[in-house]
Amino acid sequence: MTSNRLTTSPYAGKWRSRLTICLLTAVWIVLSGRLVFLQWIGSAQLAEKANRQRTYLQTISARPGDIIDRDGRLLATTVNARSLYVVPERIADPEQIATELAEALNADRQSLLDRILTHRSKRFLWIKRRLEESEAAVVRALNLPPQVWGFRKEYLRRYPQGSLASHVIGLRDIDGVGHGGIEERYDELIRGRDGRRVLVRDARGRVIDVNDDHDELPHHGRTVVLTLSAVIQLYAERELDAVMTQWQPRTACAIVLEPRTGDVLAMASRPTFDPNQPVNVAHNAWTNTAIASMYEPGSTFKPFIVAWALETGRIRPTDRFDCEQGAYKMGGRVLHDDHPQGWLDISGILVKSSNIGMAKIGERLGNEELFNAAIAFGFGRKTGCELPGESAGSLRPPDSWNSYSTGSIPMGQEIAVTPLQLLTAFAALSNNGRLMTPQLVSKHIAPPPFDDVELTNTSSRETVVSRTVSPATARWIVEGPLRDAVRVGTGQAAELSDYLVFGKTGTAQKIDPATGTYSSEHHVSSFVCGAPANNPSVVVAIVVDDPSVGRTHYGGQVAAPAASRLLRKVLIHQRVPADGEPLRAAQR
Repeated sequence: MTSNRLTTSPYAGKWRSRLTICLLTAVWIVLSGRLVFLQWIGSAQLAEKANRQRTYLQTISARPGDIIDRDGRLLATTVNARSLYVVPERIADPEQIATELAEALNADRQSLLDRILTHRSKRFLWIKRRLEESEAAVVRALNLPPQVWGFRKEYLRRYPQGSLASHVIGLRDIDGVGHGGIEERYDELIRGRDGRRVLVRDARGRVIDVNDDHDELPHHGRTVVLTLSAVIQLYAERELDAVMTQWQPRTACAIVLEPRTGDVLAMASRPTFDPNQPVNVAHNAWTNTAIASMYEPGSTFKPFIVAWALETGRIRPTDRFDCEQGAYKMGGRVLHDDHPQGWLDISGILVKSSNIGMAKIGERLGNEELFNAAIAFGFGRKTGCELPGESAGSLRPPDSWNSYSTGSIPMGQEIAVTPLQLLTAFAALSNNGRLMTPQLVSKHIAPPPFDDVELTNTSSRETVVSRTVSPATARWIVEGPLRDAVRVGTGQAAELSDYLVFGKTGTAQKIDPATGTYSSEHHVSSFVCGAPANNPSVVVAIVVDDPSVGRTHYGGQVAAPAASRLLRKVLIHQRVPADGEPLRAAQR
């Protein structure tokens, strides 16, 4: 039989040997190239990666700066607190840890357990931030495994005066971010800038070294010095509380201002809140009504129109107007006064607060000049104070006015103002016609070792925003009609025995949203005043929105008594000399 056995070709065997050698050679070349790359080219990158795995950056928190009043009283400060964290990936028995921590912190066990299990693979989880010292002591007594928990030092914002000036100060949240007031407006300045340091860890994540060469020190926040006086602020808030109790309005506010400097000595709003406990706060309590609420000013607007009419020569102090015994047909409507009046001079129109007399002055001025008067005294724009959330009020352009506006604007209708706008304009009359920007911040000071550095020089803060009327016109308005409005007019409830008080009442009807017309039941009652009339040192405004007790809510009835009491307390605190003999002569 013939054999069919296959034979292997010598050529095929050589080919396989050569292929094997080529493959081995290629592998060797690749490995050699990789080794060369790792040794010479990629060594820096590998070293950097290894260093990143061994080190990490730890933030060194900056301490937020303090807020103090003009006399150095502490209004907001920062204290040290402990915050508790756990390392979920190292917890062997999550249920036990959750149970013990929940009991120690009076927290919900299931919620705490769910959080730990949700972040099971993480190396850091906050349990509770900024513990009370008693809570921290209880946690330390639990004797938990040290590798699964720890404390971190954080800063806790405190407000030593409680709710005092809370709308001006604002608050700082758990993450150190300012909300409202000075805390928000100067957030970056107060917060400072965090530092950092480099820590070296071993394979288990434990810190074994601190790399001091790369430390960056924190820049702690600056201290902000306010123009407020905590004492005067307390006076204002007590008077405001008394108004809230007696008249039970929706809201109310009080402002105290130095006319010569524009310094705000007090600014209070009701309802209020405690920044130490910002929970369960009524929604309207967050609003600073002194700068954010708009309302028609009513009769408190009249002095500015009279001053402008005198300044432009449209009227003279000796001019007399027939007030038509309380009823005057102007265009298609009939204007009324609360009390019928006959012929009145300019001073009498303000003292008696005659709407008809003001409407006739409005006819003398015309709409263009009425608009110019409002602009000159700062209405229709923000005052420029340092607080966020300030409203500009409402002032329509004159081309949208009509003959109806000619009578309404001089009475303080068809225009909306904020209480701070109103008092700033009133302060201009008290300051020889100079309109000043209201100031709430005196200066800010860097922390040690730079505590001699001030960003604002108090000696150069005074800024004249604009000239409203001449000093002669301003003095005539203050010492004449506004003084008489308190002495014998609608503001008699504000008269003091030891100071010559000047002021103006306001009782503005609110718009009824159901009918779109002025309501006979809902009012904004206000009073602005100052003293001494011959050299004004302080001006005060109290605005009460919708008092609900009693049948009548005139500004002289609701706001004037509280404003007068507050004014006297401020004058005594500021050591302003009593008027003495001039006052007794005026009373005689």
